[in-house]
Amino acid sequence: MTRPAPLDAARRLVGDRFPAATQAWLGGSVILGGATATSDLDITVLDKSAVVHRESLRFEGWPVELFVHSEASISHFVAEDLAQRKPTMARLVAEGVELLPGDGGARIRTFCEDVLAAGPGPLSSDALGGARYALSDLVDDLRDAEPGPIGTAIAVETWRRTADLVLAANGCWTGGGKWLARELLSLDAAAGTHWATALHDSLQLAVAGDTAPLEQLADDALAEVGGRLWVGYRQAATLGENGEMPGGP
Repeated sequence: MTRPAPLDAARRLVGDRFPAATQAWLGGSVILGGATATSDLDITVLDKSAVVHRESLRFEGWPVELFVHSEASISHFVAEDLAQRKPTMARLVAEGVELLPGDGGARIRTFCEDVLAAGPGPLSSDALGGARYALSDLVDDLRDAEPGPIGTAIAVETWRRTADLVLAANGCWTGGGKWLARELLSLDAAAGTHWATALHDSLQLAVAGDTAPLEQLADDALAEVGGRLWVGYRQAATLGENGEMPGGP
């Protein structure tokens, strides 16, 4: 089956299902690049009369991820993402292609553009300390890891936390799954570094039993933010209003 062009399909879907929409945007890989045969249409709809929700469906041969929002809900999820240093919601709106005529949604799009341009900001001292501690602890585990399920798990987590720390140290957004790798590639393109390729290659070696290259990259990342941190690390517990641990009796 031949599928229609992504923009054509997205516009028809929005017109059919959301006639009262103020604006809608098509984002994701089909717009930003890197799309594959299984890529879906990421469509964000601004419609104050609709119930805020996300939905997965198929339309004219395309898998579709549909995000239906009001301005208030977009702002809410942008704030949630910002707390995790991820640009997911803001990017869908700020970098998506407008699907409806007119300037509807201009205010919330500008808000999202401003959030993207400002970046995630620096890590707090507590968050940075926690990140340094976690990666330092992993490097010790990695050194003694043997090939197999446990060694692979340690190597993958070391790769992930190293990538996160590199991005944070450089004031960049982070992501999950493929978006973490894409954020690294963006950093490399902008800064002339080679973190994405080096981490990819060292992860493969670590899974096969040679952990030294990945250990070195983790130490390189730690060196950018003050080095390893283990002895002397302390984190205060987060207590409830009555001084009890969350979820306690």
